[in-house]
Amino acid sequence: MLKPPVYLDNNATTPCDPRVVAAMLPFFTEQYGNAESVNHAFGRAAHDAIEQARRQVAACLGAHPTEIIFTGGATESNNIAIKGVCKAFERDGGHVITCCTEHKAVLGPIDTLKAHGFRVSCLEVDEFGRVTPEQVADAIEPDTRLISLMWANNEIGTLHPIAAIGRLAKARGVLFHTDAAQGVGKLRCRVDDLGVDLLSLSAHKLYGPKGVGALYVRRREPPIPVFPVLEGAGHERGLRSGTHNVPGIVGAGVACAVADADIEEEGHRLTSLRERLRTILFDGLEDIILNGHPTDRLPGNLNISVAGVEPEPLVTGLRTVALSSGSACSTGAAAPSRVLLAIGRTPEQAQRSLRMCVGRFTTDEEVDYAGEQIVKHVTRLRRTAAVAS
Repeated sequence: MLKPPVYLDNNATTPCDPRVVAAMLPFFTEQYGNAESVNHAFGRAAHDAIEQARRQVAACLGAHPTEIIFTGGATESNNIAIKGVCKAFERDGGHVITCCTEHKAVLGPIDTLKAHGFRVSCLEVDEFGRVTPEQVADAIEPDTRLISLMWANNEIGTLHPIAAIGRLAKARGVLFHTDAAQGVGKLRCRVDDLGVDLLSLSAHKLYGPKGVGALYVRRREPPIPVFPVLEGAGHERGLRSGTHNVPGIVGAGVACAVADADIEEEGHRLTSLRERLRTILFDGLEDIILNGHPTDRLPGNLNISVAGVEPEPLVTGLRTVALSSGSACSTGAAAPSRVLLAIGRTPEQAQRSLRMCVGRFTTDEEVDYAGEQIVKHVTRLRRTAAVAS
């Protein structure tokens, strides 16, 4: 039986899968040892659990366990990847390539690099929110140190052609990092197929706990030069010092294993739900626009701009449907979404946007209910605006 509110904000965060919670619980109350204290059973149990999780994350990415560094989340992973790589070239500086629609967790570290003398090429996107391999090729300079491009956009769901860009980066001898927080667990991820050297992920985006993530760093000779952002006792191959969050890491491992096990089937189901919701909205409302690529997008993501209503009541008035306007990280800001502006939307269209993301636990009934509520709400707001004018 349907019990509102309906949760359609799975790009912001996902609920912990019960299987993840069950795996984590013993490490709060029974196996609570410090993973560095391997001289006794409690510490060895924690250490072994972390290594099991490392194998699970690696398997999800098609990587080797030694290439996985556990962190506090994708933001930290991005900072280590971007600042850590470029610190190796700090004396000589150099050039970095990114994109205007990246998450602030990428643009922030890159702004710091600019302050330290690095030059930055921030690529523009097309009307769907994509960059092309040709743009990247044209931007590469003799001293380009790093390319950092997200796999899937957190607002509009558009996918960059990461694999093609990865082949280009390898051919030109440039390190390639991707913020894959939105992609891992929703799309089949194999780092060799993507051609990336560094990849960031966050457990809470794939039905794991908040406050834990991972950074993939490709093994090669010579090693990729990555310097730590946090100094300390040298945990995680010296790249992420600090006592391990054992329950969180265990949860991240199980979340990756669960997601990878049926990722194709779940992707088809989410795409079907997304299209079901899109049909309800586009059949029931006029003057709405799809934001992002119509097909090359995350399976569960739907982002639309709605004409004829004010932005604040558009979202806040939907009491029984949990969704967002723009991205959760910028909700509450008065400025329109910079991602929507970048794909050519007007400031008005960018402010009057709805981001809806179906997930693992979303049902057909919930999608139907949410679609009907959104149609009723927008229709009511438009009537009120017409009367007032």
